[in-house]
Amino acid sequence: MTDALQASIAAIWQKSIPQTRERLAILQRAADDLANSRTIDPEQRAEALSIAHKLAGSLGMFGFNDATEHARAIELTLENDGLPQPERLEKHVAALTACMQPRLES
Repeated sequence: MTDALQASIAAIWQKSIPQTRERLAILQRAADDLANSRTIDPEQRAEALSIAHKLAGSLGMFGFNDATEHARAIELTLENDGLPQPERLEKHVAALTACMQPRLES
């Protein structure tokens, strides 16, 4: 990869950091709500599923393969019929947040 391409990717990543933080916060709220109430609003679930799908794709473009795997696990958890297991969703969201935290510091 050329230096110019690496610099362009780095610049795009810097611009996407605020949106990524916001998306992680939405996933955390969904996991927290599910853990606290043992239910999840269909709209909140759909939004969290959409965000997990977007993160699974976009984080891979930046080379964050570990984060992509965690986002995909969240997506699969939310895609399944029935109520997601709160502990499983919480575990995957925590893992995604932990691996992304150093990358979100600008």
